[in-house]
Amino acid sequence: MQYKAPLRDIQFVMHELLDSESHYKTLPAFQEADRELMDSLFEMAASFAENELSPLNQSGDAEGCKFDNGKVTTPKGFKEAYDAYCELGFPALSAEEDFGGQNMPFSLSTVINEMVGTANWSFSMYPGLSHGAIQTIEHHGTDEQKQTYLEKMVTGEWSGTMCLTEAHAGSDLGIIRTKAEPKEDGSYSITGQKIFISAGEHDLTDNIIHIVLARLPGAPAGTKGISLFIVPKMTVNADGSVGESNNVVCGSIEHKMGIKASATCVMNFDGATGYLIGPENRGLQCMFTFMNVARIGTAVQGLTAAEYAFQGSLTYAKDRLAMRSLSGTKAPEKAADPIIVHPAVRNMLLTEKAFAEGGRALVYYLSHFADTVAKGEGEALKFADQMLSLLTPIAKAFLTETGLEAANHGIQVYGGHGFVSEWGMEQNVRDTRISCLYEGTTEIQALDLLGRKVLGSQGKLLANFVNVIQEFCEENKENDEMGQFIRPLAKHLKEWGDLTARIGMQATETPDAVGGAAVDYMYFSGYVTLAYLWARMALVAQTAIANGTGEKAFYDAKVKTAQFYFAKLLPRTTTHVQRISTGVEPYMSMDVDQFAF
Repeated sequence: MQYKAPLRDIQFVMHELLDSESHYKTLPAFQEADRELMDSLFEMAASFAENELSPLNQSGDAEGCKFDNGKVTTPKGFKEAYDAYCELGFPALSAEEDFGGQNMPFSLSTVINEMVGTANWSFSMYPGLSHGAIQTIEHHGTDEQKQTYLEKMVTGEWSGTMCLTEAHAGSDLGIIRTKAEPKEDGSYSITGQKIFISAGEHDLTDNIIHIVLARLPGAPAGTKGISLFIVPKMTVNADGSVGESNNVVCGSIEHKMGIKASATCVMNFDGATGYLIGPENRGLQCMFTFMNVARIGTAVQGLTAAEYAFQGSLTYAKDRLAMRSLSGTKAPEKAADPIIVHPAVRNMLLTEKAFAEGGRALVYYLSHFADTVAKGEGEALKFADQMLSLLTPIAKAFLTETGLEAANHGIQVYGGHGFVSEWGMEQNVRDTRISCLYEGTTEIQALDLLGRKVLGSQGKLLANFVNVIQEFCEENKENDEMGQFIRPLAKHLKEWGDLTARIGMQATETPDAVGGAAVDYMYFSGYVTLAYLWARMALVAQTAIANGTGEKAFYDAKVKTAQFYFAKLLPRTTTHVQRISTGVEPYMSMDVDQFAF
């Protein structure tokens, strides 16, 4: 499938829904980011994604990465595409100017990442991890570390990774075993093995800068005893040039269900020289810089999956002929009607569309808060940080799960053709399935949302967002056209509070109640969050139509998609409420030995 960047919808969200230009003017560091600059960046990224990356998507999947004696070779065309990506300045977009960056907002990088990722998600994994590594060094590195690494990482000449996971320690980082032994020169000897390291080894850059979690001697047990280290693949000479091998070797690459053109590596650190970044035993706190960026990036994957599925299945549904419409022939000149006339097919297409466009609104909305966290100050910074904290697990978990649903619909619209590789739909499902697992599984994100963010803050973080939605409802309660959205949104908002209180009461009786309710609570939260954004999009569209826009069809489609979302998708919350109300007992009553006989 040939990807086409949805520029008009991107512009709608960035300019009309979120008014990004005004948002940037509240942040002194981003004054140069005006509409003209934004649109030129979007068009440049669209051209690159469509012409350079999309043609490599299926071929990269078929070829995969090659591993030979510690070396990884990426598929044909990836090196040239990466060089072009760097020449366009994309790695430097949101990095600091002091090190060759363009100091553009994170939200603009998110838009670029969407287009790059939809065209070729495997490719996006290589530069994607570097951004988080750059931010970690920017925020927590010493001046010497910044001078040593950042300029070449910002240009894309060097890349970066995050090395957290070990074979026995995935989401539970408190039990990692990788060791860091102090050396006389102030550096550390890093020994251990990390698995599932995306872009841990490849042939795209001259050096790879690994950000590694490890334990110092005598460190406290659990997460309070983890430190963070910079461990380059190759040593760096005093003049900044690449030196000798640093005893960092790729042991193997994984044979995976999807993202086959992205190297997922087992990395062996055998007395490699590392450099402490941030305070001792505070590595996990420093890593959160990286993890939040990575989780927003994974939320983008959910959006890309829905967009890719929608584009492919819409084209197919318009062309594929099968049966006649039950309400009367729609294409009498043809042997049968195109399948897009059938309600069942439209249900799948509109679900894809609602999740893609709603997901785009959520990711960009979230990214605006990330901008303020990066460059804001005072109360605005505090509020943005709290909103980012609440919305990141919702976006990561909900958008990846709905993205997977949309990807499956993509196959279903194609029927049997969707099951074969030439159309790209089955690859989309395979590539997308990982998004529900890495950067914290859906279940982990749900626990983070309910246990840590909502209940852990005594409801404060949720109250912030509820107040935002309540203000929107209050402002539009007299708008008759908006009543179809405001009334159910207000109802769900009240239910959100009641549901939270109910779970809190359940938890006083049994701690397992939080774990039992978490996933359903995440889904409920996700559906309500998207409902708020769809209501806002409907308002923008209705206003444009009332003002006599020349694009009436575009805005009318927005309103109709919002109506579909509220009529057909938002009611799913009823099931999740009912499941939560039954408590944890149905999960826990069975003895382990009773599961199978």
